[in-house]
Amino acid sequence: MAERVPSQKAQPQRAQDKLAFLLSLVPYLIDRDRVSVSEVATHFGVPEQQIRDAVQLLAVSGIPGETNSYQHGDLFDIAWDSFEDDDEIVLTNLVAIDDSPRFSAREAAALIAGLQYLSSLPEQADRAAIASLMSKLSRGASAEPSAVAVAASETDETLQLARDSVERGVQLEFTYVDSRGELEDRKVDPLRVESIDSDWYLRGWCHLREAIRTFRIDRISRPRITDEPISHEPSDVTLPETLFEGSDDDLSVTIEVDSAALPLLADYAPETVSADASDGRMTVSLRVSHYHGLKRLIASMPGAVTVLAPAEARAVVREWASAGAARYEA
Repeated sequence: MAERVPSQKAQPQRAQDKLAFLLSLVPYLIDRDRVSVSEVATHFGVPEQQIRDAVQLLAVSGIPGETNSYQHGDLFDIAWDSFEDDDEIVLTNLVAIDDSPRFSAREAAALIAGLQYLSSLPEQADRAAIASLMSKLSRGASAEPSAVAVAASETDETLQLARDSVERGVQLEFTYVDSRGELEDRKVDPLRVESIDSDWYLRGWCHLREAIRTFRIDRISRPRITDEPISHEPSDVTLPETLFEGSDDDLSVTIEVDSAALPLLADYAPETVSADASDGRMTVSLRVSHYHGLKRLIASMPGAVTVLAPAEARAVVREWASAGAARYEA
């Protein structure tokens, strides 16, 4: 005779374990409009009868209303016909979970736009996960988000070419706008692509300067990947730890900065001159390659930095800020 295999039975659960199970079960059911009991049991690795018992318990669970008594709307509810006839679970009333704060339509649209930008970056390989998150943001907003789209730019294409040239180990040719606004044709052995905040940079051996140089991606135009292999391997040169290297042509500027924002100036190798313990402000001297770069630095730290000297630097930043404010007034 064949040996009879005992049927699988649900093991008794302690109250604490039962609560933990329900707290895991509810979000799972919410993410699925309709799901079979067998599918839920397989997901949690428990007998189907345990799932049915949990659903029965869930149907009498909730939070008392203003009268401190349980009314119909204060309890979870399910589609009983589907549950009893088709062995499927469909939640028809949620308790407390719907009371949690939701993103507004504008907030959700802003987050979706940011995720679209991330999805366009070459290093974001798991685009399916990003698409899933955008879908959840759309469903979870208090109203339907505005339709937004982030279009690809020339910078994105240049960034992709720079990454491809680094990966293939071949030289990259392009036209570059230097710090003085002059156009120069460069041939570079690309070694690394890095970013600071929203700006991307290419670091490599410049054959024109015969030295390591850093190029901002958005200042590169007409990039072209060549078939020539790089003549300087990453192991042949030493890339500095900081992104920017000073030179004898740099301009010295004195600024006042909030002490909490001082770490943001690390790439400029600042030298602290003095500190005012009363208001947490520090007077710092640093070197910049040109005043255009100083304007960008000040704009990235609004309210945290004040230019003290020289007078020319103060004038350049003031005129630039005034011109920007005037555009808003217009």
